Amino acid sequence: MSIIQTIVTSLFHGHSVKTDPMPDFNLERYLGEWHEIARLENWFERGLRKVLARYDHGENGTISVTNSGYDVRTGERKEAHAKAVVGDAPNHLKVYFVPLVYGRYEVAFLDEDYSRAVVSGGSLNYLWLLARTPQLRDEELQPMLHCAEELGYDTSQLIYSNSLASTDNGIGRDL
Repeated sequence: MSIIQTIVTSLFHGHSVKTDPMPDFNLERYLGEWHEIARLENWFERGLRKVLARYDHGENGTISVTNSGYDVRTGERKEAHAKAVVGDAPNHLKVYFVPLVYGRYEVAFLDEDYSRAVVSGGSLNYLWLLARTPQLRDEELQPMLHCAEELGYDTSQLIYSNSLASTDNGIGRDL
C-alpha cells in the first residue's frame, strides 16, 4: 500500500468491513447502469439525488466508471469519472478517481439475475444499495437491508437517492 493510500485510508475509513469473495461473480453481467437506491451520506456525494453509476469496459482491461447525480441545490447533473480494476476477489474492485489512490468497492450481495446489489466501501462509512431500476418494492429491499445489517451497517442512517431531502430516509418529493 502506498503512503498516500495509507493516509487516505486512515483519514476517511471507519471500522473496516470485509465482504466474502464471490467466486462465481460475473463482471460481464455486472457491467451496465445501476440506480442508487440508498447510501450512507459521504462527502463526495453530499447533496446528490437520483444517482446513477455506469460500469463499462475501459482501456487495457480496466473498467470505466461514470457516476452522476442531481445536485439538489442547483438542479444540475454532476458527473465523476473513474477507472476500476479487479482486486483480490472477482467481486472486489479498486476504484481510482485519482491516480495512486483507490477506494474499495466490494459487492456483498447480488441477486441471481444481477438486478440488485449491496456494495461496501470497505468501512462502516461507505455503503450503497443499487438496482437496475430506480425503485424497489419493500420485499426486494429487505434482503439488501438485512445483508447490510449483517455486515455491521446502521441502515437507519441510509439516505434514499430518489428523495430531495438530505436526511429524510426516503420521505420527500421526487426530482
